Amino acid sequence: MPFTPLGETDKPRSFFILCIILVVLIIVWLIIQLSRRTMTSPTGEYRASNSDTEIVIYDMGELEKRAGQVMPSAGFDYVRGGAETEKTMRRNTLAFDSVDIYPRVLTGVENPNIRTSILGIDISMPVIVAPAAAHGLAHVSAEAGSAHGAAVAGTIMSVSTYASSAMADIALAGHGAPQWFQLYLSKDEQANRTLIRQAEALGYRAVILTVDAPVGGNRVRDLRNKFKFPLDLPNVPKKSGPTKGRGIGDIFAAAKNDMIPYDIMWIKSETRLPVIVKGIMHPDDAEIAILAGADAIWVSNHGGRQLDGASASFDVLPEIARRVNKRVPIIFDGGIRRGQHIFKAIASGADVVAIGRPIIYGLALGGWRGVVSVLDYLKNDLRRVMTLAGTQTIEDIKQVKLRPRCVQIQ
Repeated sequence: MPFTPLGETDKPRSFFILCIILVVLIIVWLIIQLSRRTMTSPTGEYRASNSDTEIVIYDMGELEKRAGQVMPSAGFDYVRGGAETEKTMRRNTLAFDSVDIYPRVLTGVENPNIRTSILGIDISMPVIVAPAAAHGLAHVSAEAGSAHGAAVAGTIMSVSTYASSAMADIALAGHGAPQWFQLYLSKDEQANRTLIRQAEALGYRAVILTVDAPVGGNRVRDLRNKFKFPLDLPNVPKKSGPTKGRGIGDIFAAAKNDMIPYDIMWIKSETRLPVIVKGIMHPDDAEIAILAGADAIWVSNHGGRQLDGASASFDVLPEIARRVNKRVPIIFDGGIRRGQHIFKAIASGADVVAIGRPIIYGLALGGWRGVVSVLDYLKNDLRRVMTLAGTQTIEDIKQVKLRPRCVQIQ
């Protein structure tokens, strides 16, 4: 009888078992991918992250990819996407490469002071949280988590009308830290008045009037995904209709679309809070807003989510700053990912900058602790840039002259 090595007769059976295991693993992987693509768990509920941890950040640009691995895909596309070709969205960050910072030496700068103030509010850094819809797409704590993170980091949380947490819950999560309420005007004047009164009663410190969204931008990713909000947006006036199960374009359509300078004046007549006009991309519009009573100007192209083919926010900042001429503070957003971006924006006329997507990515990856990690990263990176550029304070940055780049490096 021929000799058979030990286990030789078991090889076909072992191979068969391995094949079965492989098939099972593939099926599980497909179920997970399908679940992410449809934004739901097998039970049909939207499945946001519930992480609660500090996150390590080596490069802010990597956060987007990491967040995309934990967020349901259509929810992630809603957050990260821009209008049409997304060229304006990408230009927002690329535009900072049009100027350079002069390194300075022998300045004696050590441990720069990055504290500043805006509209009478002292903050730990010249970076605030921009208003953005539906943080609940990223994390179960939603805007309450972002507000807690902003409070711990010592800066301002801006709360959108289209938040997925109630204004009262967000205020409570901030533990008394400064918050601003961003208002999308409703067609119903009384509903607008009610929101303003509620913001005042809850201790919000300013009203942000967004003026650049008379219609929704052509957001191709959302159209392909047939994206509808899987969450309720509880601050939207009930007369505007339900928000869960509707797209952002439909929600914009239910808001006031024909805003004029009188709308700024009306809000000023309804509140003693400062009124910030957000969505300014032209010097003439900045002038109109100031004449109508704006207490601050917010330079923004809505994160490249409205008009594709518009300028990058940074490209128009210097000319708007010249027109404003320090009459009111300037807040800036659009593509901020690094300390050098903050530095360049302030040197170009901004008083503070705001970030949106990085906050939501940090929230998805670590909850409120992830938000703190994002803001701490920017704090440390700004201090590094300020040291290398020989600037001890934020006011010193405002005196810096940037060097235009003659040849754009691709």
